[in-house]
Amino acid sequence: YAGPLGGAIWQREIERRAFEYAGGGYLAPAQLVGDFLAGRASAGPGRVAPSILPGVFWGDLREVLPGVVTSAMAEALPLLGRKLRGFDGADAVLTGPETRSSSPVRIPRDKSCRSSIGGLYPCGEGAGWAGGITSAAVDGMRCAEAVIAEAAGR
Repeated sequence: YAGPLGGAIWQREIERRAFEYAGGGYLAPAQLVGDFLAGRASAGPGRVAPSILPGVFWGDLREVLPGVVTSAMAEALPLLGRKLRGFDGADAVLTGPETRSSSPVRIPRDKSCRSSIGGLYPCGEGAGWAGGITSAAVDGMRCAEAVIAEAAGR
């Protein structure tokens, strides 16, 4: 998925696969960590019941997520389990996909936070320059300083 909108196209493809896999009813695909690591689909919950609304569709996240994502998850879960006890527990629930946490598009800008359009300073999460509230605030301050510097002729 190349080009400036490649991330958005990839995001929509994952969302479409999840919607179709779960039967089109806006249920979130879910799988138990133990089943995921064993390479088998989940038929229902273990000791941990998911609370997401409107509910979950039990199955195999490998049917929804790209291989590059699921292979990284399979490698990372045991590592995280060693650092965070229970994170990789067999009954822990994987629910996905979460594709709307950050902008899939980044608006290009120079070191002074300027875009190719005069007076436009793309900043923060929506412009693809931050991934959360704190980094968005810091980036907003950086862009504000750039606007002030330009207005002052520096």
